[in-house]
Amino acid sequence: MSSIVRIDQNARRSRASVFGDLVFLAGQVADDKSGDIASQTRQALAKVDDMLARAGTDKSRALSVQIWLKSMDDFEGMNAVYDAWVVPGDTPTRCCGKIELADPAYRVEIVVIAAR
Repeated sequence: MSSIVRIDQNARRSRASVFGDLVFLAGQVADDKSGDIASQTRQALAKVDDMLARAGTDKSRALSVQIWLKSMDDFEGMNAVYDAWVVPGDTPTRCCGKIELADPAYRVEIVVIAAR
């Protein structure tokens, strides 16, 4: 049976869990909550890249991406950054929706499942 590896774990959550050849990321958000949607999306995706690297993979191996927005008014601005980030020809499945985020200063949160 495969073991579970947990990355950056505390009492409440792990930022990533690895099981077999799958990597599950917790929602990634910007460190600077004062930024606009483009800035927050870039920061969240940079954290996705970092966590995937720590788990031994990268964005070209992303299988599924969930994007949660504070407002659908940010959809186009988020997409401009996301479209430049994703690897052409290796685009994962994706969903995007409006949700009430834990901190109202966050505009976007991104969850990823990837293969290793």
